[in-house]
Amino acid sequence: MTRPVKLAIPDLISNSYFPAVAAVELGFFRREGIDASVELIFPVDKSYAALRDGAVDFVGGSAHSALAAFPEWRGAKLLCAQGQGMYWFLVMHSRFQARRGDLDCVKGKSIGAAPWVDLGLRQLLIEAGIDLKRDEVRIAPVPGATGASINFGVTAARALQDGKIDGFWANGMGAEVAVRSGAGTIVLDIRRGDGPKACFNYTMASIATTDRLIEREPAIAEAAIQAIVHTQNALRADPSRATAVGRKLFPPTEAPLIADLIARDAPLYDPSISPEFVTGMNQFSRDAGILRGDPDYDEIVATRFSHLWQRDSA
Repeated sequence: MTRPVKLAIPDLISNSYFPAVAAVELGFFRREGIDASVELIFPVDKSYAALRDGAVDFVGGSAHSALAAFPEWRGAKLLCAQGQGMYWFLVMHSRFQARRGDLDCVKGKSIGAAPWVDLGLRQLLIEAGIDLKRDEVRIAPVPGATGASINFGVTAARALQDGKIDGFWANGMGAEVAVRSGAGTIVLDIRRGDGPKACFNYTMASIATTDRLIEREPAIAEAAIQAIVHTQNALRADPSRATAVGRKLFPPTEAPLIADLIARDAPLYDPSISPEFVTGMNQFSRDAGILRGDPDYDEIVATRFSHLWQRDSA
């Protein structure tokens, strides 16, 4: 049907972008006639730069981060969601005995977060009444989290265990590793009701591509959406299918964890992107200083394909 395509993701040993990875590994892209491969490009702004420059065809990353390479959303569109809601966890070292939802625990502490991912934490803390300067909250990259192929969440969990940071803001796999090791305590899980209400719609794990690809090769864009939707349906029906993917791609310590994380995430596997989400993301992006205007819904979302967002159409 088509030429080979590349899908960039900013983290691999993770549940965050697992629908995109599983769509390749479980054969759903191939079923749609696409010879797809996954390329790990960290941090997420470099994934989007690769999309802009034509080095990859799709990015499976945080939706708001498209603005790193496509200012004011010029030249890119979101095709579908991998999952609903902002998906990072705030984890603090267990020695602080932090309570769930109590953000006072960040005062005077160093929190590790990846570039562009950190914007979500900064803004939610501001909305919660934390003054980053007054309260001496230091948000910075995790020591050792450098290089184009870094797996951030796992690196953050290890840095927490080693005492290099006081806490981190990262994916569910990183949170799970930290908690199971005894080093970490979950303070915020945004998708399950923690934090200011507005922060749920700051961003989501999405699939994005260029206007150029949509215009020139719409069949490829359509097939990619179908592959993600079928993958979400399959994982919701049987989260244990994630295990085979984990065994192939993840280290032995993380591979056994992925099916449980996917089972937890499965209710959020809805490929649709709502106008309410875009409104929330735009407001967050303006507050964070990465967007000046107020792009319309169909300037951000490839609405011509929205009829494909049928989550039970496998």
